[in-house]
Amino acid sequence: MSSRALRRLKGKQRAQEAVVVEELTLADSNDELAESEEEQLDTINISPASRRNRSNRKSQKSKGRKDICAIFEMISDTEKLSADEDSEKFNGNKTSDMGNNDSKVNGGQESNEPLSTVKKKKKKKRTKVKSEIPQKGQTPDDNIDLLLENLDQSNGLTVQNDCGGCDRKPVLHVEHRNLNPETELKKYFGSRAVLGDQRPRQRNRQFHRNTWMTSPKESWPRFSRPGISMTLLESKDGVQYFTFEHSRDYQQVQFKFLDAVESMDPNNIVALLQLNPYHIDSLLQLSDVCRIQEDQEMARDLIERALYSFECAFHPLFSLTSGTCRLDYLRPENRAFYLALFKHMMFLEKRGCPRTALEYCKLILSLDPDSDPLCMLLVIDFLMLRSREYDALLQLYEDWEEHRNLSQLPNFAFSTALCYFHLSQDDEIKPEERDQARHKADQMLEDALIMFPAVLMPLLDLCTVQPDATVTSHAFFGPSSQIGQLPALAQLTALYVGRMHGLWREAAVMLWLEENVKEVLRRIDAKDPLVEDCQNKRKQRYQSAPRNIHRHVLLSEVKEAMSSLPLEVTTQAMMGFDPLPPMESVISYTRPARQRVGATNESTLSLFFRSLLPNFNLQGGPRQEEGDMEVARAGQELNQEVNRLMVAMRDMLANIRFQEPPREDHPFRDEEEWD
Repeated sequence: MSSRALRRLKGKQRAQEAVVVEELTLADSNDELAESEEEQLDTINISPASRRNRSNRKSQKSKGRKDICAIFEMISDTEKLSADEDSEKFNGNKTSDMGNNDSKVNGGQESNEPLSTVKKKKKKKRTKVKSEIPQKGQTPDDNIDLLLENLDQSNGLTVQNDCGGCDRKPVLHVEHRNLNPETELKKYFGSRAVLGDQRPRQRNRQFHRNTWMTSPKESWPRFSRPGISMTLLESKDGVQYFTFEHSRDYQQVQFKFLDAVESMDPNNIVALLQLNPYHIDSLLQLSDVCRIQEDQEMARDLIERALYSFECAFHPLFSLTSGTCRLDYLRPENRAFYLALFKHMMFLEKRGCPRTALEYCKLILSLDPDSDPLCMLLVIDFLMLRSREYDALLQLYEDWEEHRNLSQLPNFAFSTALCYFHLSQDDEIKPEERDQARHKADQMLEDALIMFPAVLMPLLDLCTVQPDATVTSHAFFGPSSQIGQLPALAQLTALYVGRMHGLWREAAVMLWLEENVKEVLRRIDAKDPLVEDCQNKRKQRYQSAPRNIHRHVLLSEVKEAMSSLPLEVTTQAMMGFDPLPPMESVISYTRPARQRVGATNESTLSLFFRSLLPNFNLQGGPRQEEGDMEVARAGQELNQEVNRLMVAMRDMLANIRFQEPPREDHPFRDEEEWD
């Protein structure tokens, strides 16, 4: 009796033996189970010859089982390859391998090839299918670029950085990540310092839409569509023209806002915002009120809420970074977006984020680079110098000088020279390049001082630097240079000096300025022809400043430039939601005429005169009908009579003296006795 049979008679389980994984098969049929039982019964009395025959028969059966396993593996392989071959059939590339494999399996024929060769064929076929997608020697990135090019060609849009008809400059490219001020603050202070004071989000928080320009705050009211939408007007030469539109409900809210502004009471605007928390013009006007009251945090929060409302109304094709989207400033619906971006840019610059403010400046300039309604070219050089984007400033100057004459603006004439000077102080560049930059800086600064001599003395005054006696006594830089300049040029120089004087206070910059001032005085004494040429240019140009420069000065609030505004600008009524509107506005809807009601907010004196003279108008003269000269003449006479009556009433009220009643003195009266 064999040891195996003895173990089975003793009741030991077969699982106690060492199991060989290679001898396992897929499954045991009923015949195999029966044969195993017979084997267990016949192992007691068995001869060596029969044992040999049984072992041969057993090896043949195990070989058959392995062949069956190989067949099933081939079936599974063919099933895995069927998906790839179906895709080939869909593309028109039919193969016959699948049919041959199916015929072999269905016919019951066993494959004579080993399993390894089948797997190799399977791998080769998979690599063949995959190689059809990218071409040979081509990377997936190249395919992505080809897809993007095809997409741009199909849409007819090209990323251009244009100023009118020229190609768009890369220097005005806007990046989404630079629109977030937290990106810049993290570079300065670290993410822990920036995000450390933020409270964890609550479970019942409000879900706001993710935007690029602002981050919604939990303290904001629940957002609902205020009635603003954006429409694509036309696409021309790869440039898309959009405009904002107001719904009927939003127009009614706009009329109520105008009534609140005319009442001159900020509480009326606050009451309107409580009912309509995302009304744009109310947010802009109330932001100015908060800023005047030195509540900078609230003023900035209101501007961010206005930008969030605008971004939620964007058209699907409107892009902040493509540079091909335009908004016409002549439409009143679009002006609020310009003003919100400009005010947000100023808040970011004061907050210490000049790089983010520069990105918004480029965004505003890309919306209408031809007319530049807010005159962003007067501030972009300042933001580039503050954020140390020297290469970008030089590239902008070189690309736009030909068609914009940037050298005729005092800010670019001095800022470009200052940019070259900072490049000459960089130790990372080669000495030859530093020398070239220093020579270029000296040359441009001398030309700027000769062209705009009225900049020097106010700049030194704000930098608290006492100039040399030779400079103050010279006629070229003396008081006559400031008195004799035209008002438009005086406004530009005052704007530059008031904004840029902080960048000229460095000791190295002042020494460099002093050297070039002495060289300019030498050239003036030597009768350099450039001096007379620049003097003629100053007399011919700068006769009057355009309206966009006045609008830029009002929005910037540089006090040195505010004092140089002309009277026709300062005497106008300025509204924070629309300062100095264009003369040729495109009006889409008009405000209905209001009927005056007796119960108004007029004063008692006005109501008194209105009861005496029904044609009396407190805001102006009597109404005149067009084409009726007699009525107009009668109205003028009536207005004169009313003025005379008001002067007489004023004199009468001024001469009225109230006489106190006579009082008898009783010396023996008790002090506690009542009169």
